[in-house]
Amino acid sequence: MLNIVNEIKKAFNGDAWHGNHVMQTLNNVEPEKAFQYFIPTAHSIAEIALHLTAWTEEVSSRLNGNLAVEPEMGDWPAVQEKSPQAWEKIIFNFKIANEELIRLCENIKFDDWDNAIKDERNAALGTGVTNSELLNGLIQHHAYHSGQIAILSKF
Repeated sequence: MLNIVNEIKKAFNGDAWHGNHVMQTLNNVEPEKAFQYFIPTAHSIAEIALHLTAWTEEVSSRLNGNLAVEPEMGDWPAVQEKSPQAWEKIIFNFKIANEELIRLCENIKFDDWDNAIKDERNAALGTGVTNSELLNGLIQHHAYHSGQIAILSKF
């Protein structure tokens, strides 16, 4: 399943076919915009970045054989601090979560990609899928939210 590992690498910080990879999109955000609410009832860029980190960590947990649950940080973690340094830390934590996920994926045996995670199917939680479906879902999640961040950063 080398191809699926290459796809998460591209979505995170590689040559994504849809445009900028997520790290480039995050790095293009001006810190003062990261915490603003440009659309009523929509999330801020920082909240989206925290959400991406939370789910990246949860996918790593599931690939490690743990039961599927809501991310430890929560589905939509609250922003704790609104400063340029806090924004840098949010980006750094996203980077670390993805680098750890990629290291984990590179060590999964080819035959294990078709193994199911340890839960019954629940579409809302993304459970009851194979390891490759789980990672593919995260790739789609990265692309979806990267697009949101790119649009919000233009305000």
